[in-house]
Amino acid sequence: MPEQGLARSLVEAYVYLDLTAPDGEPGASRRAEVAQEADGWLVRLGETEVLVPYEAEAGTQEEDLTFGFGLSELIDPGQWVLIAGTYASRALESGLFFAADPSDTGGFDEVADGWQFAADAVAEALKFFPGDAAELPPDAFWSEMGRSLRESEPGRLTRAKLESDLAFYRQSLADFHRLHNR
Repeated sequence: MPEQGLARSLVEAYVYLDLTAPDGEPGASRRAEVAQEADGWLVRLGETEVLVPYEAEAGTQEEDLTFGFGLSELIDPGQWVLIAGTYASRALESGLFFAADPSDTGGFDEVADGWQFAADAVAEALKFFPGDAAELPPDAFWSEMGRSLRESEPGRLTRAKLESDLAFYRQSLADFHRLHNR
């Protein structure tokens, strides 16, 4: 029987499949199969299945959210921080290529989407902080990736650091739009 999780959006489902892909295969979620079930979309990659309830996806789209409402049951805050770093790195790299050809609409979208997704991923990690706590509780980390980041780089997981990262990613996106009048 395949392992099944519950996602808040299709985007979260695909990100989760990429995180859990065998051997860390980049872009593995592109091979995922999607089936319509009675209560939502079932996204499957190998032995991993993720159900995305129709209501959750509709709410996510209606509110123009990337990953969904509430806390993720699939991705822990350490993983969200790693995801944010990946998207920020992609935005920086795409920005270099875009600088060579600023007329490239696709290039513009890659940079803007990278900064937006980086900010959204950090916002997801921030959702895990209880009240005004400065640090996340140990039980907020259930994945090997998340626990490993917490052990090796705990400074990346403080409220102050994540709020700083969020502000930087949002400002980078705003600056990019302002500089290119889009």
